[in-house]
Amino acid sequence: MLYHLLRTKILRAEVTGARIDYEGSLAIDSELMALVGMLPYEKILVGNIGNGERFETYAIPAPAGSRQICLNGATAHLGKVGDLLVVMTFAEVTPEEAKSWHPKTVTLSHQNKKVVRIENPDVSKDLLNTFQK
Repeated sequence: MLYHLLRTKILRAEVTGARIDYEGSLAIDSELMALVGMLPYEKILVGNIGNGERFETYAIPAPAGSRQICLNGATAHLGKVGDLLVVMTFAEVTPEEAKSWHPKTVTLSHQNKKVVRIENPDVSKDLLNTFQK
């Protein structure tokens, strides 16, 4: 048996754009993805804090340092610029791995420019220094 546990979470990511004409996905600044170890094209579950919408899509990297969070395609109907999102990925782990499992998480503010809290012992200090304190 495997357990399905939270692997990564970006909390309070602020939507910076919405492009209905795009094929789909959620564009996320690649530095934001790196903070928690989220992978390009990884399946994500997204919750919109403002309107309660939840949807699955995949993450695509936006330019590093852009602090971009852009709803693309059909997901652009599920939020608007300024909405706050929770972006999550999950992993299947064995019961033994689950005993010591800890997700990698980051909480953002100030239009994705400030890290309020981070739970990731592997994050590079150089990367973390690119964000406001």
